[in-house]
Amino acid sequence: MLDKVATTGVAAVMNEIGRNAKAAAQALATASTEAKNKALNAMADAILAARDEILAANALDLKNVEGKDLLPSFIDRLTLTEKGIAGMAEAIREIAEFRDPVGEVIAAWERPNGLKIERVRTPLGVIGVIYESRPNVTADAGALCLKAGNAVILRGGSDSALSSRAIHDCLVAGLKAAGLPEHAIQIVPTTDRAAVGAMLSGLDGAIDVIVPRGGKSLVARVQSEARVPVFAHLEGLCHIYVDASADLEMAKKIIVNAKMRRTGVCGAAETLLVDSAAIGTHLMPILEALTEAGCEIRASAAVLKVFPGFKPATEEDWRTEYLDAVISVAVVDGISGAIRHINTYSSNHTEAVLAEDPAVVARFFNELDSAILLHNASTQFADGGEFGMGGEIGISTGKMHARGPVGVEQLTSFKYRVHGTGQIRP
Repeated sequence: MLDKVATTGVAAVMNEIGRNAKAAAQALATASTEAKNKALNAMADAILAARDEILAANALDLKNVEGKDLLPSFIDRLTLTEKGIAGMAEAIREIAEFRDPVGEVIAAWERPNGLKIERVRTPLGVIGVIYESRPNVTADAGALCLKAGNAVILRGGSDSALSSRAIHDCLVAGLKAAGLPEHAIQIVPTTDRAAVGAMLSGLDGAIDVIVPRGGKSLVARVQSEARVPVFAHLEGLCHIYVDASADLEMAKKIIVNAKMRRTGVCGAAETLLVDSAAIGTHLMPILEALTEAGCEIRASAAVLKVFPGFKPATEEDWRTEYLDAVISVAVVDGISGAIRHINTYSSNHTEAVLAEDPAVVARFFNELDSAILLHNASTQFADGGEFGMGGEIGISTGKMHARGPVGVEQLTSFKYRVHGTGQIRP
């Protein structure tokens, strides 16, 4: 395929990929659950069998980014390990075990005239996934799309190209083993940015939805230029509010985990809000726990007034997704102040409330409209796998169709089946 790019150009190759995907999607729409599951399990087997090849490809990718002064979070997402590859295979097997959504009757009712109406899940068709330094997305996206009966076109980042191609070879082997069309999961064979533009144009009507996985600049470009629907979040600007009723020891553990478990994921906490009534009891122990864990504190004036010595927070800090061991901290006037701050600065991804007062929790859940809201739990649970979805293709903060983790069920649409006995409309 690389030779074809050189001879016919990116546009011609991308259009061919689109046509092949559309044909494959038509076949997948009626593929049996057994065939899809057979393919998924064969993919998992192939990934485990090709562990050494995948690790070797990943080592080359890592070598190629040496000296580029990339953030640790970027390198973390790019790096594959034996444990990570085993987890990748296990995630695919979990997806195989999931209920097949295609053909599920979501609702059924009968009209007074005797018409029987059913709303039934159907595949979306062809999904385009554009991602950066996450080679594991190759496996996650391919498996999730297949389970939901969709064809997928994968365009990974140049930094993870070798790793993604090695994983893709395993996915194709699984498709062949189950007798499903190998074009059901295609990977763009070039790192030329023109390929992204072609996908955003829809490939002459072949692509039904685009899912971007990556940094703010990538997602912003996709949302700005795409001529097809997009499932995406621009930023994961996640907040934690600590109410005066919160259990202090629980709060310390949750906050350190939410910020420091993996600083480069979209569910990492970026802003901590503390109830003014908890300044004397909760604030300093929490800040000490964060500092001991290696986190830099950017403090508001109200925090600095009580505990000077931290770096002052600026207005920009409240709008920043750090993706690093940095957190901004402010004192707020109870749950009302927390809601005002979050509504002002949130990216509507994930927010958490730490409280024992049920009235505070009720207001937090009722008055905030982020895709994911948590009570007494880490924001790092903002993940399709942790939701029991068997992984995710991304998290959507939009309000149309899919919202929150986009798993198998969210990768379907629906149609209506209407059964009559000869009715005509008067």
